[in-house]
Amino acid sequence: MQGSYSFQPNVLMQLLDDLDSGALKIVDLTTPLGPDTVVIDLPPQFAPSPGLTVTEIARYDDRGPAWYWNTLTMGEHTGTHFDAPIHWVTGKDLPNNATDTIPPRKFIGPACVIDVTADVAQNPDFLLSVERVKAWEGEHGRISAGAWVLLRSGWSARTSRDAFLNVGADGAHSPGFHQDTSAFLVNERDILGVGVETVGTDAGQAGGFTPPFPNHTTMHGAGKFGITSLVNLDQLPPTGAVVIAAPLKIIGGSGSPLRVIAIAPV
Repeated sequence: MQGSYSFQPNVLMQLLDDLDSGALKIVDLTTPLGPDTVVIDLPPQFAPSPGLTVTEIARYDDRGPAWYWNTLTMGEHTGTHFDAPIHWVTGKDLPNNATDTIPPRKFIGPACVIDVTADVAQNPDFLLSVERVKAWEGEHGRISAGAWVLLRSGWSARTSRDAFLNVGADGAHSPGFHQDTSAFLVNERDILGVGVETVGTDAGQAGGFTPPFPNHTTMHGAGKFGITSLVNLDQLPPTGAVVIAAPLKIIGGSGSPLRVIAIAPV
């Protein structure tokens, strides 16, 4: 019958066989999460998001003789994390816009990795242009609907807080997306969302753009997602990997720390 689909169980078994044999690999794209994990700095007039605080509950002692566990206190947008549409004012009234209502199918998609490390090494304020995306497509093929577009900038090599945030007298300096590019990826390519190595999906100077923070404004207004503070993007090919980025199922959650993994060819 036209439109019908017959699932072949051997597809999943082949996936497991390829993982076991080493034909495929799992790449962890997540930065370790601890009390020293860098969070975004906001201007002093805005409420800050706290970093992670770990408080011990019990550790094989009188408080719990056979177990160890902790209390965690942190903002939703700490470390490698997920931005849901409800995170931004443009997405606040969309249906299924929070971490507990987004369909889980949308957490999984093919990865399109655009390498701009050389550009960022020369200019930390580099913005990915539509022309650059189209040039990438000319080499690697059209970005498919439902893809994660990952900006490989080399920023994750900046391990100190000062270097990672890169704040000057005029604010933070870090790469991101030109506002036309965010619109192009949403309207012309219908992607799932974008992922970056930086602390946020907008460039460091994006507060002064028109509109301010255009990637957040455009992506979340269209029901798309963001992933931040990624690592190990150099271990992924430009195409051919699959990314799984599932946030915690927080009721009404605007975001969540993530364990982002990719399945990639060796």
